[in-house]
Amino acid sequence: MTLIPIAAAGSLVSGPVTFGDVALSLCLVGVAVAVSAWQRLGLEGDLAVAAARSFVQLLAVGYVLAFVFAGHGWLTALALAVMVGAASFTTRNRAKRVPGSGTIAVAAIATATAATLGLLVALGIVPTSARAIIPLGSMIISGAMNTASLVMTRLHDDLATNRREIEARLCLGKTAHEAALPWLRSSIRSGMLPSVDSTKVVGLVALPGAMTGLILAGVAPQSAVRVQLVVMYMLLGGTAFSALVAAQLTQLRLFTKSHQLIKSLRRIA
Repeated sequence: MTLIPIAAAGSLVSGPVTFGDVALSLCLVGVAVAVSAWQRLGLEGDLAVAAARSFVQLLAVGYVLAFVFAGHGWLTALALAVMVGAASFTTRNRAKRVPGSGTIAVAAIATATAATLGLLVALGIVPTSARAIIPLGSMIISGAMNTASLVMTRLHDDLATNRREIEARLCLGKTAHEAALPWLRSSIRSGMLPSVDSTKVVGLVALPGAMTGLILAGVAPQSAVRVQLVVMYMLLGGTAFSALVAAQLTQLRLFTKSHQLIKSLRRIA
């Protein structure tokens, strides 16, 4: 079974998007800048930087992917590794208060990516070509990054807020895992909920990106729907892997080997 439908009845757009079209679409960024200036939001600079960075980054990625797809599939693993590294760096910065947040992020995101892609390939749902693995891998990595960030920060803050209750549990003879279990479960739930909620309303609130792209490319809606379903289920699985690994490793970092909360764990006022 091939995930991406190959046959297309014809593009639904008027033709190839040119750099002129991209330049014209900047008028929408101008609208955002105008709203920011009008309402004195102070986002004009951020909007300009975001537009410029997206242009440079996506243009560079486009050339890199074209090179990889043109018979250099052996670079697929390297491309995914770079993505995992960038996502882990972002997660580390979001969860700075967690000791070893960078290592936890790498473990959670890499595990989610490898396990989810590995299962899809093993089941024969997706081919092993770079053209399939890299785009799907990037989706998993993005979702795993957000999930790991949520889980790590939520677990840290909850344990800090409930320090006295957790220490009381430890005094009653519970292990670190047993004492932290309610908050560990809560952090996993918080990390997974955004993906669960978006899956519940898919097709009702908005048409997802993968499905929209395929329809614009001329793929039959029924085929696009099947692809999108696989993508949504893939993201749910990747989120679960990331949340579980991030929660377990964060808990280990917030307790000593003697099953005591680390001294630096403090509630943020």
